[in-house]
Formats: sequence, structure tokens, C-alpha cells
Amino acid sequence: MDTKRLDSPLALAAGAMLAWMIHCNSQLAAHSGPLQASWLAHGLGALTALALWRATSSRERPAATSRPPRWAYLGGLPGALTVALAAIAVNSPLALAGTLALAIAGQLLFGLLCERFGLLAARRALTIHDALAALLVLGGCAVLIFAVQEPI
Repeated sequence: MDTKRLDSPLALAAGAMLAWMIHCNSQLAAHSGPLQASWLAHGLGALTALALWRATSSRERPAATSRPPRWAYLGGLPGALTVALAAIAVNSPLALAGTLALAIAGQLLFGLLCERFGLLAARRALTIHDALAALLVLGGCAVLIFAVQEPI
């Protein structure tokens, strides 16, 4: 089976699931608090990941060739902070669309910095196409954020 055909539908499904997760988490945060909602979301996510891993892992596991670098274990900290801040932002006048726009803008800028300075990937010079794409994405994010001020 050609897995390239699944890339776009899986990306769209992941985006829809992210929006749904933020909505559910913000509803929970409105009734309990952002920290409690973040703990519950991460706890359920960890249990789900464990169940999926157990269900799909083979009995014969290959031996690990090397340990991951220590900084790789820090991935959960920004994730937990993102969930908590998303719960706070969604319950503000910014709402869900503005929260997702800020997340996209932050990921885009961080990705450009990583590519430019070779932080997490190979160092690469940015091109005019990168700048144009970034301006278009950031412009769309700005429209979403500032359109919140006036109801549609």
C-alpha cells in the first residue's frame, strides 16, 4: 500500500482531533481549572498511548542501538504547558480559532529558527519562498486573531 496517499487525510484528521481536544480540554478547564484539565488530558493520553503500544507491539522487540539524547525527554514539558495555556486562551475572548492561530504562528517561527541556526535539524539558509510562505501564514493567523474583536 502506498503510504503517501494517506499523508493528507491523516494530517487533516490530526488537525481536527487537535481542535476537538482543545475544545474538550477548555470545557473541562472552565469547570475545574487549567492545571487540573492539563493533568487529566495528559493522564488519559499516557494511558491511551500505553494501551496502543501494548496492542501493536510485537513480541520480538529489536534491541535498542543507542539511548536518545537527554534533551529528547523534555518534549513533554512544552506539551503540558501548551495544553494548560490553550485551556486558558480558549476560555478567553481569543477563543479556539485564535488559540490555534497562535500555536501555528509559534510553530512556524520556531521551525524557521531551527532551520536557520541548525538547532534540531540540518542548518539551512532561508529562501525568499520561506519568507513569503511565513508572511502568508502569519497574515492568516493575524486575521483570525484580530477578527475575534468583531463578531462575524
